[in-house]
Amino acid sequence: MNEATNNSIVIENMNKWYDDFQVLKDINLTIKQGERIVICGPSGSGKSTLIRCLNHLEIYQEGKITVNDVHVFNGMKNPEAIRVEVGMVFQSFNLFPHLTVLDNCILPQLRVLGLDKVKARETAMTFLERVKIPDQADKYPAQLSGGQQQRVAIARALCMKPQIMLFDEPTSALDPEMVNEVLDTMLELAESGMTMVCVTHEMGFAAKAADRVIFMDAGQIIEDSTPTEFFENPKHERAKEFLGQIL
Repeated sequence: MNEATNNSIVIENMNKWYDDFQVLKDINLTIKQGERIVICGPSGSGKSTLIRCLNHLEIYQEGKITVNDVHVFNGMKNPEAIRVEVGMVFQSFNLFPHLTVLDNCILPQLRVLGLDKVKARETAMTFLERVKIPDQADKYPAQLSGGQQQRVAIARALCMKPQIMLFDEPTSALDPEMVNEVLDTMLELAESGMTMVCVTHEMGFAAKAADRVIFMDAGQIIEDSTPTEFFENPKHERAKEFLGQIL
């Protein structure tokens, strides 16, 4: 990364369409190394699409995205080079049901990083301990609660030693009593200094963990402010309506 810029992610004048429907409109956003960003807004506002563009899971048609000084563009030959540095945790856990928790964490290290199995196992156990479920290593995903499965997904992403972590509504598929255990894991991760971009409706997490809150509506960023500013004095009427509905 260019030490002069200290930017992890730079999005410039980015636009995206699905056929004739414009889902993202003139997105400009700079995220510095170590910043913790929460993206919120009503359903259909483009939040998940935006972060999926950052690691080339979605393509965009106009503008420019730069991640760790690498231009992410349509048709790039090696998107895996970006995805190794940009971990992602989804709404669904995306664990292999036929593999144990430990093997779910080992496999990407073998296939993508080319590590030997001994080193990969050591790394996997380190991060399973970090998310507080090393005792579940030999179980299969179906034997775990939803909160435990999501923590495995976080551990698996961390095993790749990413510089940036993306979270796409990581608690939305969980029962209410399981939400806090995942949020607590994310809070600990946030305190470690990793660059984080999280799409979530969990405003308590935003208040505790975020350096900035990005509010989106109808494919646009309409507020970019500190949590205090956003929660106490939102500038845009749509943000006021959104907060009134969820708080």
